[in-house]
Amino acid sequence: MKEEFSNLFKFDADLSLGQAFPLALQHVIAMIAACVAPVIIFTNAIGLEPSESVMLVQMALIGSAITTLLMIFPIGKFGAKLPMMYGVSFAYVPTMLALAGQFQGSGPRHIVAIVLGAQLIAAIVSLIFAFTLKYILPYFPPLVSGTVVLCIGISLYPIALTNMGGAGDVTVAGWGAWQNWLVAIITLVASIGFTHFGKGIASLASLLFAMLVGYVVSFFFGMIDLSPVGDASFVSLVKPLHFGISLEPSAIFSFIIIFIVTSIEGIGDMTSTTVGGMDRTPTGDELRGGLAAFSLTNIIGAFTGTLPTATFSQNAGIVSVNKVINRKVFSTAAIIILLAGFSPKLSALLTTIPDAVIGGATLSVFAIITMNGIKMITSQPLTTRNTSIVGTAVALGFGFTSVVSVAESAGVVFMPEFLKVAIGSSPVVLAAIAAVLMNVIIPENEEDKAREESLS
Repeated sequence: MKEEFSNLFKFDADLSLGQAFPLALQHVIAMIAACVAPVIIFTNAIGLEPSESVMLVQMALIGSAITTLLMIFPIGKFGAKLPMMYGVSFAYVPTMLALAGQFQGSGPRHIVAIVLGAQLIAAIVSLIFAFTLKYILPYFPPLVSGTVVLCIGISLYPIALTNMGGAGDVTVAGWGAWQNWLVAIITLVASIGFTHFGKGIASLASLLFAMLVGYVVSFFFGMIDLSPVGDASFVSLVKPLHFGISLEPSAIFSFIIIFIVTSIEGIGDMTSTTVGGMDRTPTGDELRGGLAAFSLTNIIGAFTGTLPTATFSQNAGIVSVNKVINRKVFSTAAIIILLAGFSPKLSALLTTIPDAVIGGATLSVFAIITMNGIKMITSQPLTTRNTSIVGTAVALGFGFTSVVSVAESAGVVFMPEFLKVAIGSSPVVLAAIAAVLMNVIIPENEEDKAREESLS
């Protein structure tokens, strides 16, 4: 590599904006669509007013940028000086949609308040998790965390397919129209095509380019309403506590489980980044600082309206491929996202993306999440003990929520409402509890132990 580019591969080295900007833009393109899609799915599902949906999209961008900047420029013990990107995560979507269904009678704004309240308490717990990492981490080996990630991926499939039909709810007028399915399939095919046959940016930002294709096609079907863009202002500041915060115990319990699992995934992404881009494993201080930064910004996000964030694996993958770790690249990317977040015009434009486009584009993303879970599971020997833990946890998670759904449809009530919200509305929570308990209770022998060394 020429000497003029050598600083790209050093974290603290000086770098010109001309060198940093195109590489920063690559990271923005790789994550921005996946950052706002969970927000749009959630706001569409609860029927939030367009102006308030725009506000949540704005805060998703602002909160993601702030988390990234804190990661790069630590304050005290918060941050890790690692080249990482953060954004609102799909991992929380199943639980948020389950809460939307349980509390639909309380109104969209109250549902947001419940999510933000659960996020606040769960982020405090994950902060404690960060500073007691060496004591808690053994309870979440790859077998357990992989099982939970697998369940997250599988539970997202119906969301993608429902959106492909034209909305997040099959009872919405016009759901299932052939135009919706056509647009969704074109978007899905485009996503697969860009991923496997695209080169450079086209491959790395396959989700974004696929959504652009779907957006153009849906425009010709008259599926785009640009009126919210015209109504939105060019610049708007944050409105803290606009939605308020509501503490619902069952929602908090569910979010704590997901936050712990997301923290484990974050450890994996930090490890992937340092191994792939720095040829070393992360230190204990880096892991603690990274998780502490993630937790702190989610606590702040609960007050400002930023839905829960997490590390973005696609950006960690870019680092592993091009080895570029200079922090000016990542700080420039964060500033681009931050500026975008202060523009309601841009945020409103993002909310005009039709559900069919989002469904078609995100199906392949959900498939990747599922496969990441499988990879984590298969990093362990597939012994009788280990396969029993995974199989039973998945069966309990999905089987029980299916029974709850059928019973609810039949008007049968067999458990308290708070318990139904906590473990009966999303397969992820019950699967996580079962996997943790079985991993602790069922004795492990030499054959069952991981092929990889555990993180210390």
